[in-house]
Amino acid sequence: MLFNPSLYPGFFLIALGVIFSIWKQKLTPAAAITGACCGLIIYAGSGYTGLLLLTAFFMMGTLATGIGRADKQSFERREDQVQRNPAQVLANAGMATLLALLAFLFPVHAAVFQLMLAASIASATADTLSSELGMLYGRSFYNCITWRKESRGLDGAVSLEGTMLGIAGAIVIAIMYSIGFGWDISNFMIIVLAAVVGNFADSLLGALLERRRYLGNDAVNFLSTLVASIFCLLINYMITV
Repeated sequence: MLFNPSLYPGFFLIALGVIFSIWKQKLTPAAAITGACCGLIIYAGSGYTGLLLLTAFFMMGTLATGIGRADKQSFERREDQVQRNPAQVLANAGMATLLALLAFLFPVHAAVFQLMLAASIASATADTLSSELGMLYGRSFYNCITWRKESRGLDGAVSLEGTMLGIAGAIVIAIMYSIGFGWDISNFMIIVLAAVVGNFADSLLGALLERRRYLGNDAVNFLSTLVASIFCLLINYMITV
C-alpha cells in the first residue's frame, strides 16, 4: 500500500506541510514530525478529505493564534505559543488520528469513524478560535459554571463573540467534510453540534480542573475532542437506529 503511486500526492502534501511549519516556525521540528505522523495516519484512514480537514484546522488555528499577539501577551496565557510542541499537536489531533486508525483497521465502520474524526477536528477548531479570537473581540466574559462576569483570558471564561467565532470555524470543517464525503444535513449538523459540545466541555474542564492545576491545557484540549467524538457517536447512533 505504501508503494501505491496514487498515495504519493498525499505524502507530498504532508512533506510540504512539515517544511512549511518548520520554516515559518509554527511547529518545533519534533512537533512537525509528530504532525506528519498524525497526517499520514489520517490520510490512510480518511483520504484527502481528512488531510484537508487537518490542514484547515492548522491554518485557521495558526492565523487565530498570530492575530493580536501583543494584546494576548498582556493576558499572560501560557499556552498561547505561536510555535507548537508535540504535546500540543497530539492534544488537538491525537483523537482524530486514533479515529483515522480505527477507520483504516475496520473499514466496515469507516464512515462512522470518519464522521467522529470530523467532529473532533471541528471541536479543536472551535476551541482554538473561540479562545484565541474571543480574547480579542469578546466584550463580556462569563464563568461557564456560575455565569458571573470574569476577566478575559481566565480558564473557563467564555464570551458570546468567541463562541460564535468558534461555531463559524466548526461550520467550515463541516462544509469541507460534506464536500469530501457527500452532503448530508444530519452529518453536517452533528459535526457542528459536537464541536459546540466539545468546546463547552473544554471551558467546563478549564473552570473545574485546569484553573485548579489538576489538569494541564493539553489534557483539557484532548479530553474536549474526546467528548465531541463520543457525542457525535451517540447522536449518530440515535438517528440511524
